[in-house]
Amino acid sequence: MASGESGRPKQFELDQGASLAIKLVKGQAEIFGAEIADGKAYVFGQECKAAVYTWQGCTIEMSPSSRPCPPPHRRLRHSAARCLPAVFSQHVFGQPAVEYVSDETPMAPYANVHIALEQMRVRALDVANGTPAPPGEDNDPTGRGIRDPPRVLVLGPESAGKTSVCKTLVNYCVRAGQGWAPMYVNVDPSEGGWSIPGAISAAPITAPLQTSTPASPLGMSATSAPSHIASNALTPLSYWYGHREMRRNPLLMERLIRNLGDNIRDRQEGDTKGRCSGLIVDTPSSFAASSGPSNDHRLNMVKACVDAFQINLILVVGHEKLNVEMQRTYGKRLVVLKIPKSGGVVEHDSAYRERIHQYQLHNYFYGHIIDPPPGLPTKAFVQGGEQTPDLTLHLSPLSTSVNFGDVTMYRIGEETMAPQSALPIGATRVVSEMQPLLVDPAKSGSGLYNAVLAVLSSPNADESERYDEEVLDLQVVGYVVITALDLPNKRMTVLSPSPGSLTGKTAIVGSFEWQE
Repeated sequence: MASGESGRPKQFELDQGASLAIKLVKGQAEIFGAEIADGKAYVFGQECKAAVYTWQGCTIEMSPSSRPCPPPHRRLRHSAARCLPAVFSQHVFGQPAVEYVSDETPMAPYANVHIALEQMRVRALDVANGTPAPPGEDNDPTGRGIRDPPRVLVLGPESAGKTSVCKTLVNYCVRAGQGWAPMYVNVDPSEGGWSIPGAISAAPITAPLQTSTPASPLGMSATSAPSHIASNALTPLSYWYGHREMRRNPLLMERLIRNLGDNIRDRQEGDTKGRCSGLIVDTPSSFAASSGPSNDHRLNMVKACVDAFQINLILVVGHEKLNVEMQRTYGKRLVVLKIPKSGGVVEHDSAYRERIHQYQLHNYFYGHIIDPPPGLPTKAFVQGGEQTPDLTLHLSPLSTSVNFGDVTMYRIGEETMAPQSALPIGATRVVSEMQPLLVDPAKSGSGLYNAVLAVLSSPNADESERYDEEVLDLQVVGYVVITALDLPNKRMTVLSPSPGSLTGKTAIVGSFEWQE
């Protein structure tokens, strides 16, 4: 048995193949702002790294063994009590690679930010409903939109915990009990949000985002599960960038961000409560890198987000230089606030990120049931917010054969073409970074084997005129993988998350590949 205090999170990190179960026995506890229900076993896996936090003290079970001695490799840290006493019971279902009670936490500053955002929501709703403003608040002499809904842009370097901050703020908003539905916007293509890596997306959040695996960092959006499950409450809007890094095609990224912002405004136009709930934008670390050849692109991306989402608050997580830069650039017309990063943030190497991408692609098509640890006394456990994961998170994709001509496929940008040196002497090529280029699967070297494709929605029927770059402005309706190519018969085998004909569909090929 080990003792801790309220206000000190318990961090854990899992190795490959390991799983962990946590049960709240007494008190109150949360993970990234999502409250843990009393008496239920929550299972974590796929190299999950998270923290259990308590404001008022709690007791949690984390092991089937009644012996209090931790394994030799387990690391625990404790310090003198500073707040109300709390107890973390050392009962672990499975053995995390790293587990300790942290001495430092930024949760108090995060809670203060949440309170400020909540006040902005209430004021914005009063304005929308025509409620008279209190004395002294009938105008906004600062021009910073203090009576507007909170529209927050979260910036920070790599491994600063930006997604953790966004999830915590969104979960606190939903838990406030006021019927808010904040829009969570993810413009980090290396994370993928609710779909797969390479996408940027947004979704209104009406229930706390659960944590169980880094392959579903923002909760699960099931593709072929029963319609009654909680996962189907998430209906993300998605655009396909197709690459891990912004520098592959920054102009395309900027255009997609602006498309996403336009679409969000259209959706919220008739939804007063949703509009007043505001939005929170999670960004990639490349937005914070202040040196190198991509610096101008980085500043353009930040400006694109500020303009597209009408940002009125920038949160800078743990980066003094970036905070000064944002203050200098935007401090006169919106609020820029530096907040601390968590001491429990884990540095992720490229091999880890690649494994998470593979987990995410697999989970999109097949789902994933985390095998509970051997010591779990019951099969009834919660994974990703689902009470019966064995029935709801086991998905059934469809493998089908289609003709080459049934699907129109594009790649975007000049980099997909032959190099300049391969052109005839004296010939020049002018291809836009956003020009869609047709892909012929019948040609050798098409690069379609194991390629991930984004299937696009149909063009707007009201628009009589078509334009060359129209496919860039179409939303994604789903993702498929080409698992086999039959060149002699001009057919290909496609793995799809759900039934449905691909005939007549348009798809975009990115740089992601996946094979089972």
